[in-house]
This record gives sequence, C-alpha cells and structure tokens, in this order.
Amino acid sequence: MGKVNVCLKRSYIIVICLIAILGALMLAFTLLSHGLLHEEDEIESTLPVIHGMYVLSIITPILTIIGLYGACKEKKWALMMFAVVMILGSLFWITCDILLLALRPMVAEVQKSDYLQLLPLNNPSEVATDRMKAAQIEFQCCGLDQGYLDWGYNIPESCLCTKEPTNPCVAAPRNSSLSEHLVDDQHIMIYKESCLPYMTAHMMMIIDSAMGIILGVTLLWVLSVVLCILILCRLNKKEDIPVVVYSPEAKAGNHSPLTDAVENA
Repeated sequence: MGKVNVCLKRSYIIVICLIAILGALMLAFTLLSHGLLHEEDEIESTLPVIHGMYVLSIITPILTIIGLYGACKEKKWALMMFAVVMILGSLFWITCDILLLALRPMVAEVQKSDYLQLLPLNNPSEVATDRMKAAQIEFQCCGLDQGYLDWGYNIPESCLCTKEPTNPCVAAPRNSSLSEHLVDDQHIMIYKESCLPYMTAHMMMIIDSAMGIILGVTLLWVLSVVLCILILCRLNKKEDIPVVVYSPEAKAGNHSPLTDAVENA
C-alpha cells in the first residue's frame, strides 16, 4: 500500500470540514425555517421540502465523519463509501440546479397568476392585505397591476411616499381615503408604480441565489470526490521495493584484497 501525500490528505480534510460546516448551517437554517413556518397556513405544502433538507443536513455530517476516518486511518472501505455517496449527492445537486433553471419562467408566471387573483384589492383577506402593505413599504410601490387604482377608494397608508423616495410618486385622488391627511390643501403623494414587477423580480433573485448556492455546494462536493479518488489511487499504488540478491561471497566474506594490502604495506 502506497503512501498518501501530506498536502493531498490535508486538502481533502479541509474540504470535507467545509462540507461538514455547510451541513451544520443547513440544519440550523432548516430548524429556523420550520419554526417560523410552523404556524403558517402554507406549512403543509412546504413540509416535503423541509423534510428533504432535514435528511440532507443530517446525512452530510455523517458522511464527512466517515471520510475523515478513512483519510486519517487510511481505510479504503470508508473512502470508497464516501466517494460513492458523494457522487450520488453531486448528481442530486446538479439535478436540482437544472430543475430550478427549467422552472424559473414557470415560477414567475404562477406567482403573477396567484397575485392577480387578489384583485380587486379593496376587498381581499386580512392576510393578503398585510402582505401587500408589507410589499408596498419594502419596494416603495402601490397596488399590484394598475398601481393605486387597484385599491379603489381605500388606498392604504403604506402607499404614501417617504421623504426621499427612490421610486416616482404621483398625487393621490382627492376622493380617496387618504384625503383625511390633507394639510393646507396640499397634494398627498403616493407611489406611482405597481408592486407586481418588483415582487416577481424579488422572487427571481431568490431563485438565482438558490441556484448559485447549489452550484457552489456541487463544486465543493465534486472537489471532495476528486481528492478522495486521488487518495484511493495513492493507497492502491504499490511501492517499489528493492530486490535483495543472495551472494555466497558476501556470506563467506572475501577480505583477501584488504589483507594483501596490509601485508604489502
């Protein structure tokens, strides 16, 4: 069994330690997300995703322990198990990235369709109203599709422009519910643009970020597999042992030349 290069072994250990840290962070994020979504109405639809994240975040540290044991003790079975499972995991991450890329346009259309069902906004549910008000404050917009017209007469205060708005503003209709805020017959300024484009762009940014994270995790997993295979190749390589040749002269001892030299002296 050949010797493993020290730099190769240390590089492998560093990579799998990073993978273990990512697994721990994934577990913490999963626990936090599960706790925040526990009282939400959509918890049933997100449970399969949460359970999958639990499985991945628990399996990952176990694999890294097996890989670390195999590298430190130079156990081939542990390294082979680590390599096989990590290859399957890498294929899983690549599949997830491809699916997200393929579903990206569909997600935008589905989100747009779901939000447009809330129209008109003057009579939505309380949950939808709170969500829209939060989006209007965050993105500095008003309404969903037609701007403040989507609210009809009851334009919420979340549509009011801030002192230094980043998005354009227009004067609110004088017959709206905001007319009670009129001071000295001045115009009430509200955001001009609708929120749906901003909300869609925000969702696309989340998907793109998820794809980037998955790609980074995949590259890290592939790197660990490459290093693991290199270690296995070094362990399988046979060392060149010099051949020992038996010589009768060496056993008997042939010192006559040295003796003659001493006598001649």
